[in-house]
Amino acid sequence: MFIRKTQSQVPRSHTGWWLPKGVRVYAIGDIHGRSDLLERQHALIEADFAANRVPKVHLIYLGDYIDRGPNSHAVLEILAQILAQGTSDIVEITPLRGNHEELLLRFLGDDSVGPSWCELGGLQTLRSYGIDVGKVLGESGYGGLLARFKEKLPAHHLRLLTRLKTFFAIGNYFFCHAGVRPGIPLELQNHRDLLWIREKFLDATEDFGKIIVHGHSPVDQPDFRNNRINIDTCAYATGRLTCLVLEGNVCRIIST
Repeated sequence: MFIRKTQSQVPRSHTGWWLPKGVRVYAIGDIHGRSDLLERQHALIEADFAANRVPKVHLIYLGDYIDRGPNSHAVLEILAQILAQGTSDIVEITPLRGNHEELLLRFLGDDSVGPSWCELGGLQTLRSYGIDVGKVLGESGYGGLLARFKEKLPAHHLRLLTRLKTFFAIGNYFFCHAGVRPGIPLELQNHRDLLWIREKFLDATEDFGKIIVHGHSPVDQPDFRNNRINIDTCAYATGRLTCLVLEGNVCRIIST
């Protein structure tokens, strides 16, 4: 996976960035099967909150929970358990859909998606569910692989995957997995662009109306621009899972 180099520094504050008073956001970048890093990040967030409590917290996950890393099953189990506990008066949890979750769901409906999904990391996800991929493919092809995956995929994992949102907005921030298409109002953005777009979004310098917080395009460190913030630090390969902390017009980073 190509990791873009960036020299942008974390701004301590920005007059054009804001959240409602008393609200803090913790936004977590692409996890890609690294359940170990997710557990560590959750511990860091809990410690951060305990040290400085606020009335309301939004915990937002930017998608790509699966593929490439070794423990996609464990990541989905952690997220499913968190969501099963429900939101509280203090904490609201919003997991967003990434393009890798989209590929998994497409495979569940069409085994012809199997080769492209497996090429992008689906093999690791299938193996995390205890499937001997090579053996199943040799015996019954992608149709057999799909049947075996349906047997192994727990109902609560499927519920989680099918209920993921494609975006979330609060204050002057718009959260999505990949980005947005320039020239299109945020409320009219295409589902596919929110999950897949790259260069046309990454190269844009225009004001999108809100600051876009996204992942999807790996960078060596969090990338802060005037119109967007990228927090995909390629956790599965680097061991750095990034969490963006937003409060008022101040932002900071918590990293594993």
